[in-house]
Amino acid sequence: MVQKAKSPNLLRVNINHFMELVIKTQFNVPFNGLFVILDPMPSCLSLDTIPPIQDHLDSPEKYGNISQVVRPPKGDPRNGSTVTEFILVGFEHSSPSTRALLFTLFLALYSLAMAMNGLIIFITWTDPRLNSPMYFFLGHLSFLDICFITTTIPQMLVHLVTKNHTVSFVSCMTQMYLVFGVGVAECILLAFMAYDRYVAICHPLNYAQIISRQVCIRLVVTSWVFGMINGILLDYMTFRGPFCRENHIENFFCEAPIVITLSCGDPDFSLKVIFVDAIVVLLSPMVLIVTSYARILASILRRASSSGRGKTFSTCASHLTVVVFFYTSAMFSYMNPRSTHGPDKDKPFSLLYTIITPMCNPVIYSFRNKEMKGAMGRALGRANLAQAESF
Repeated sequence: MVQKAKSPNLLRVNINHFMELVIKTQFNVPFNGLFVILDPMPSCLSLDTIPPIQDHLDSPEKYGNISQVVRPPKGDPRNGSTVTEFILVGFEHSSPSTRALLFTLFLALYSLAMAMNGLIIFITWTDPRLNSPMYFFLGHLSFLDICFITTTIPQMLVHLVTKNHTVSFVSCMTQMYLVFGVGVAECILLAFMAYDRYVAICHPLNYAQIISRQVCIRLVVTSWVFGMINGILLDYMTFRGPFCRENHIENFFCEAPIVITLSCGDPDFSLKVIFVDAIVVLLSPMVLIVTSYARILASILRRASSSGRGKTFSTCASHLTVVVFFYTSAMFSYMNPRSTHGPDKDKPFSLLYTIITPMCNPVIYSFRNKEMKGAMGRALGRANLAQAESF
């Protein structure tokens, strides 16, 4: 529909009636109630001869100036296309040789982490000598590490060797839920393991009564349940707003703070909720861990035997190393202000807690623990014996 304006030299064009002709081909989005004022009015104008908007911008002396464009509010999902998939940028801008090197490196680390964590699970669940709560928790920690590393690294390996880096909206939600759920469960389990070490060292006579088998099962179930429930909350806060513009994620997996900034709505509320949740999930276990190790240290210093001190320090140093790796990287990703985030900063910390920490857990616990070394030796001995008998 073409309407005459008050001035004879102005023509107001209601774009709603020929949006397909003028706007949609230029911007590829529908507009509702968009008006364009042409000044001066072109000498010959009909619905069949209206030139595209870009022609007005390039040749205003021929077609007239666009003096006013009234658009709907930016980010209104009702007036924009809906995002149905995301593009994981990851290492897309790296050279082919760099991507090949990264693929080889990450494949080796992933394979090593899977093999060592799988070995720890097998040993702790089959060796009757490793029936203490510490090894019960260690077996579940290795299982969490396998789940955690599998949610992100296989996808990254595929993207390193293919050009298609797109993931569906549902796949992104699922991946983020698993990262949140398993990650939070591991945070809580690490705190329970610190408490286990505190009871074992500071209250050895009551250890069996305080950390019984039933208590161990309840603590592990608590970590899983809290992680899964927390994953639902954080997934909802991340995807509660509409996504109708940018869909490039500057990381190798769907990480919440980055995805939230792509939303058409106001991301501040969701980021604040995730920040508060990170305080509860990260700082609260950290308080329990610090308190446990502070009391362990005080108990060690009171002991006269230097050998006893060394053994206790050795037992706790491995756990503390894992905690430092995991918590510091997670805190940077989820507790830093948005202005400090960037692809060059996010990726190293994401790699630290998604692949380096799951790989370090079995290395630290195995090579610093004589009982684990003995159990591995017995397992390899049984495997060799079974192989010899088969021949």
